[in-house]
Amino acid sequence: MEVPTARQLPRRVARNGARTVAWAAIAAALLLATPRGAAATGTDSALPRPGLLSRALAAFHRLEATGRVHNHALTVIDYSLPSSERRLWVIDPQRVSVLFHEFVSHGRGSTTDADPDHAVRFGNDPESHRSSLGTFLTGETYSGKHGHSLELVGIEPGVNDRALERRIVIHPADYVSASFRAHSGGRVGRSFGCPALDPAVAPEIIDRIQNGSVLYVAGASADQGR
Repeated sequence: MEVPTARQLPRRVARNGARTVAWAAIAAALLLATPRGAAATGTDSALPRPGLLSRALAAFHRLEATGRVHNHALTVIDYSLPSSERRLWVIDPQRVSVLFHEFVSHGRGSTTDADPDHAVRFGNDPESHRSSLGTFLTGETYSGKHGHSLELVGIEPGVNDRALERRIVIHPADYVSASFRAHSGGRVGRSFGCPALDPAVAPEIIDRIQNGSVLYVAGASADQGR
């Protein structure tokens, strides 16, 4: 989403109304107000790369306009980064703050055996064990074989709309924990396609983003980051 300049804002008011201007102000604050690498209360406040953040905010805004957003949190996953880096953010647009910045797994079908740290292939097919890209809405929580987990509803046909069928969910996993990373050279283990989290933070994140928040997942290239 293009963030308007100060000169452009009055024209945007006339054309699209105050709602668009308010959202542009939020986007500008998220992109510019918090420098990458700066410290925030209780979290690392480094934001996703600007292009990705802009697309994620645009996806959030589109869904919000349809009335489908019931939990005003935005989760962003950047699979262009290796699993040895924190590549999941939970952002509160209203407070202009990063709530969580954590490690997250990718699917074993998304990697090569030679380089398990990088996700390079994505898909929507059952049994592919690949991570899916695109925009999701969060569903309900449940207690499953991995413990406290969260359903994901993919809303992009052919890209991620089989997430429920594939049981692609957010759940805790020991292979994302600090102890696992300490013995693996920093990388996390691979899932069957789920964005799994460190058990130390998974319950709090799941409870914060459940029931109708937006999850936006991108890969390395422009088409993967749509």
